[in-house]
Amino acid sequence: MTRLRHYDSLGTARFVTFSCYRQLPALQSDRAKEIFIEQLDAARTKHGFKLLGYVVMPEHVHLVLHPPDGMKLGLVIREIKSRTARKYFAEVTEPTASCGSPQRPPTGAKRVFWQRRCYDYNCRMPETVIEKINYCHMNPVKRGLVAGPGDWKWSSYNWSQGAEDVPITIDEFQG
Repeated sequence: MTRLRHYDSLGTARFVTFSCYRQLPALQSDRAKEIFIEQLDAARTKHGFKLLGYVVMPEHVHLVLHPPDGMKLGLVIREIKSRTARKYFAEVTEPTASCGSPQRPPTGAKRVFWQRRCYDYNCRMPETVIEKINYCHMNPVKRGLVAGPGDWKWSSYNWSQGAEDVPITIDEFQG
């Protein structure tokens, strides 16, 4: 397996994508999305990155963030994914095969929530940061999940439009 390179400490915002195991809709339920958002916010507090935009889709996540110098992005994403999976599986009480969520496996079997890798893109220009944030906002619309970006609760769109009752606040982008 080829190791993906992450170019840290370039001083740029990053567009990060990672997916649920086998593209299953593990993030379909509101509770699964809430758990992910809780872990994202805890990591932001702990590691000091700025969250500029995001979308949580049923089977993947896109983030636009600006890490501080010296932060190893891959390690932080791994921490978010690990903590999300652990908390999710700790709360699962019954298999939920009907909604496609990860199921509690037989005793001793490995539970898997996420694909191993994450993909990131260095946004070298302010225009690219805006483009990636807009991509996040339009993702649920393009997939046909909602009619407009404001109809999807699980993105930064409503925050960008001045709403305050949102799952997670967004940091100011200074492009």
